[in-house]
Amino acid sequence: MKRLVRVLAGVALLLVVLVLAIWLDYRPTPEGSGEIQGAALPAQWVAERAARQRVARHEIGARSSDKQILFGDLHVHTTYSMDAFAWSLPIFQGEGAHPPADACDFARYCADLDFWAHTDHAEALTPRHWGLIKDSVRQCNALSGDPTNPDLVTFLGFEWTQVGLTPATHWGHKNVIFRDTAEDEVPARPITSGAVATKAMRQDRSLFLRFLAPYADFASRRQVQDLDYKVEDLAGKPFCPEGVDTRALPADCIEEAPTPQVLFEKLGQWGFPSMVIPHGLSWGLYTPPGSSLDKQLGGDQHDPGRQRLLEVFSGHGNSEEYRDWRAAEYDAEGNTICPEPSEGYQPCCHVAGEIIRARCGDLPADECERRVAQAERHFLAAGAAGRQTVPGATMEDWGECGQCTDCYAPAFAYRPGGSAQYALAIGNFDDPAAPRHFQFGFLASSDNHSARPGTGYKEYARTSMTEARTANELGTKYATTHVPDGDDPTSVAFDPTAPRELIQLQVWDTERQSSFFVTGGLVATHASGRDRDSVWEALERREVYGTSGDRILLWFDLLNADEGAQPMGSIVEFQGAPRFRVRAVGALEQQPGCPAHSVSGLPADRLESLCRGECYHPSDSRKIITRIEVVRVRPQTRPDEPIDELIEDPWRVFACGDPAGCAVEFDDPEYGSAGRDMVYYVRAIEEASPTVNAGNLRCDRDVEGNCIAVHPCHGDERTSIDDDCLLLAEERAWSSPIYLHGSRGPGR
Repeated sequence: MKRLVRVLAGVALLLVVLVLAIWLDYRPTPEGSGEIQGAALPAQWVAERAARQRVARHEIGARSSDKQILFGDLHVHTTYSMDAFAWSLPIFQGEGAHPPADACDFARYCADLDFWAHTDHAEALTPRHWGLIKDSVRQCNALSGDPTNPDLVTFLGFEWTQVGLTPATHWGHKNVIFRDTAEDEVPARPITSGAVATKAMRQDRSLFLRFLAPYADFASRRQVQDLDYKVEDLAGKPFCPEGVDTRALPADCIEEAPTPQVLFEKLGQWGFPSMVIPHGLSWGLYTPPGSSLDKQLGGDQHDPGRQRLLEVFSGHGNSEEYRDWRAAEYDAEGNTICPEPSEGYQPCCHVAGEIIRARCGDLPADECERRVAQAERHFLAAGAAGRQTVPGATMEDWGECGQCTDCYAPAFAYRPGGSAQYALAIGNFDDPAAPRHFQFGFLASSDNHSARPGTGYKEYARTSMTEARTANELGTKYATTHVPDGDDPTSVAFDPTAPRELIQLQVWDTERQSSFFVTGGLVATHASGRDRDSVWEALERREVYGTSGDRILLWFDLLNADEGAQPMGSIVEFQGAPRFRVRAVGALEQQPGCPAHSVSGLPADRLESLCRGECYHPSDSRKIITRIEVVRVRPQTRPDEPIDELIEDPWRVFACGDPAGCAVEFDDPEYGSAGRDMVYYVRAIEEASPTVNAGNLRCDRDVEGNCIAVHPCHGDERTSIDDDCLLLAEERAWSSPIYLHGSRGPGR
């Protein structure tokens, strides 16, 4: 007995010592904003950018213009964003914190951008974060030289990150950008969505997550403790009272806007010039099957004054192209049903059933079919977390289900109802006398989560320049939710609404998505100057385009409008046969390494940690534009018009090949007699070049083209960190559309 008492006393003493040691060692630190270490670029280098464009314009035969094409990135996260901070941890192959100051130095010295915007997730920002972001944005601008001709313009913004668990409650993500930066010209706080992300960050964390998880990787415990501090600090901030004008709210509360309508109302109350840019609407990682843009045209859920631009491409892939298949369908009673496979597309709900079918063994045929149907229902009921419903299913078992197999660099688990082409085609007829349509300009950006604006300048360093990171072998034990084990012919129900700790939020198919991350795109503006107002005005008039990362020069004009030539993004009242002109020049080929001004402008260790040894470093030769593709869209004139019949992609194709660029003109004699509005935009396609993750899941295919085996590009140690998963792909640029109204054909 005495021996047992001594043993218990010893164990108790050991526990006390252990708890005391953890308590004394627990030293989290709040995030700082970092130090911007680079000054403005040499004026000569900035002037050379414009000079190279003038030469290209002259060689392509373009008329002289007072506008210069400026390249930027309006979708950038630092590790102030909660997901970015988590991905910076060693368990996610992370590099450590990248605060706002890193983004300024990267934009200037690595990516050589003309402008960028800070857009951390509002759901992760405390009042302290917001104050530090504003200060860092102002510092970056202050270092940019003459405000009328700066080397770099930095915009302030945040991301409204909304995730709904059903199509009816899902609105998606939107970046909010402000024109000005002075304290009395920007909101006192960012505005969160108050949806899944916000709630997950405020859940009570287990004792293990708070105090023991940091010691799973002892050397990195401080970073995990910092994450814990970040979560605790955020959870301790009160929500703002509802129904109060945003200008009258306390500065230190967390403000929510559960729908786009409320977001627009709050921005209107502030009254500051702002822009709201939807993005990622076809990315199915978190988007429930069956989601579409239709409800966002209803009521006050769309503000055409602020919501003028749409992001068609980012580091999460392409969201441009429409397809008529769906991940889920609905019967007359509104019940979710699993679609049949179609050419080039396999619904994952169908594959869930087939996995169960393959396990049926000696089960009676009718019982097997019952379980197959049940597996399809379980998958659909779990929404974007459907993979959790099939125990023991491996990544390879799912093949390439859910993917757009014939799209260019498609977003993961593609949702065609969120695509840019779908947005152009749909209409809202709640008021038959005044139908509503989206009239977006197109842009691209990076959606980078390591404070690296404009990562697409070179195809390298996959795990630094893309989000292709998943938990390592240690991290998977507690950092992600596992699919349950088992190989029985039985699926399981999964409740996507069940509470989960923050670190376990990613119940979706995070493993396969690593094969779909790319280096990111750019937004290009036709601006009358390099200053802030000139860039903003180009964005407002939609005289912008997006690229997949290469700095392609692109002009797209309506030539014969009554008011004279009208550029991309224009909305024109027009009758007759429109005539258009496209001019495109390929991006400058890149030299290895970094230019002299980058090497001298930043300390060597900082240049290496941010740029990873490579910067934007143009040569004198350009890539070749191989073709121009024209897309024509006829917006709906009644709600029952089939969408796929309204999108002509491509409508026209023009071959190119001149190293100096490509210039084509075309007209549309059908417009005048069509009796309906028309929308036109163009793609400029470059010669194929090695591109990160161009192969996505890298399928082996049979003679009929079916995927029989996948070879994913993993975000962990299964794929070497030195393997950039390069395959050939055709970089491209997407113009903003030109919208024509006023056709007087017999059907109008």
